[in-house]
Amino acid sequence: MTASHLSDGDVGLLSPVSASPSVAALTGDRAVLAAILAVEAGWASVLEKAGLAPAGSAAVVASAADVDRYDVAGIAVRAQGGANPVIPLLTDLRTEVKALDTDGVDAAGSGGSVGALRAVHASLTSQDVLDSALMLLAKNAVAALLTDLRGITTALADMAEQHAETLCVGRSLTQHSLPFTYGLKAAQWFHGLAAAARRLEAVELPLQTGGAAGTLAAGTVLTKDSVETPFDLASNLAAHLGLAAAPGPWHTNRLALTSLGDALAGVTDALGKMASDVLFLSRPEVGELAEPRAAGRGVSSAMPQKQNPVLSVLVRSAALQAPNLAAQLHLAAANFNDERPDGAWHSEWPAFRQLLRLALGAAGQLRELAEGVQVFPDAMRRNLELSGPLLLSEGVSAAVAPLLDERDGRNGKQQLQEVVDRTLQAPPEEQPGTYRRLLRETVPASAVSDERLEELLDPASYLGQAAEISRRILAAYPDFARIPIQKDLNGDSRG
Repeated sequence: MTASHLSDGDVGLLSPVSASPSVAALTGDRAVLAAILAVEAGWASVLEKAGLAPAGSAAVVASAADVDRYDVAGIAVRAQGGANPVIPLLTDLRTEVKALDTDGVDAAGSGGSVGALRAVHASLTSQDVLDSALMLLAKNAVAALLTDLRGITTALADMAEQHAETLCVGRSLTQHSLPFTYGLKAAQWFHGLAAAARRLEAVELPLQTGGAAGTLAAGTVLTKDSVETPFDLASNLAAHLGLAAAPGPWHTNRLALTSLGDALAGVTDALGKMASDVLFLSRPEVGELAEPRAAGRGVSSAMPQKQNPVLSVLVRSAALQAPNLAAQLHLAAANFNDERPDGAWHSEWPAFRQLLRLALGAAGQLRELAEGVQVFPDAMRRNLELSGPLLLSEGVSAAVAPLLDERDGRNGKQQLQEVVDRTLQAPPEEQPGTYRRLLRETVPASAVSDERLEELLDPASYLGQAAEISRRILAAYPDFARIPIQKDLNGDSRG
């Protein structure tokens, strides 16, 4: 072995969809610890600005709040002593602050800090810090997730426009249903993802401050001689961290967690829908799509010829896991007894973080797929023609049935249904010719000319409002149909 097993961590060996450096950087243990430290450093800054901590405290605590100073694995093990990671981290943070705050040592030189140490965790409780840190973690992760979602939706919007007239077959309950367009299929993928992304974008991520039991008692004592109130301090910290200010402590009301969890699950639902469709459409016997190729991707350990659609497989794996994780957040929320629960709070953490990981990983995979998917219109047309003119039987019935006289007690619709039923009794390869022949025998030329009948049997003639539906969908989400152009510091445009 080249490294001690004691240094081993969860690097995603059994969760390949989220095993990425970018996902780890946003949601890994170091990211969690960094978020906790950011809350503590931010609080010190707020207290100093309010005159509730000595001048210079914020700078000392900010220096001490460098995540590289801390043994993440050691803190994780020591967290078992207090059932959360904030407690052992505070011990280490205070040690670092003492070492750095040379101006805050008492006159006797005993090492007791009367300076920056006063700003560390003053009037807060562990849940304040950890809940706020998780919201901060989510803020950063959601920003990255929305970037990938916009990349996906931009690619899908382009695809919908490019293939607005590309004919394919619609399928329902595994069978051919009606003529369709690939442009509308892409627009519907876009619709699901844009709607889910907009919902995610609207989720509020609030700061939590309440003190030991949610009464702000310690904060009230802290601010008794200040013009600032505990609520002012909370609002200032929220602004400092880029979180929403809450009207009061929400430590036992977990809507902040469940709302975000539901939005993340909605995103993975939409990602999974597209992945499931691509998995079917890329089957060799269907062959309408293919994932973008890359060296080493899609390989088999035994079969050299395999080109597995692994991007879609991984995305679908995330979509299959996310709903239960969101449900876990609701289960915890419903069991948040007392002013800090006995286990429900703790059960949120892994589910919450795994939801973030899965959504981030799946979005990254699907973005690569959406931006590089191979589309094969000829295969779409080939599959469309497998059902032959029978695929148009609904449109034929709607247009022709009212023109037919009643025959042997059967109205026009019943006569045309009999044509379909008799056609389906023929071998598949004979059905197109059989349907045309029986249709012509049933429908007199005086009612419908040969030319009109051929028009009715043209798949392009029975697309309904496919193009307009696509247009309306894209128009409803203009902010997701194109990656916004921003100006960099030099004034240059970039996507």
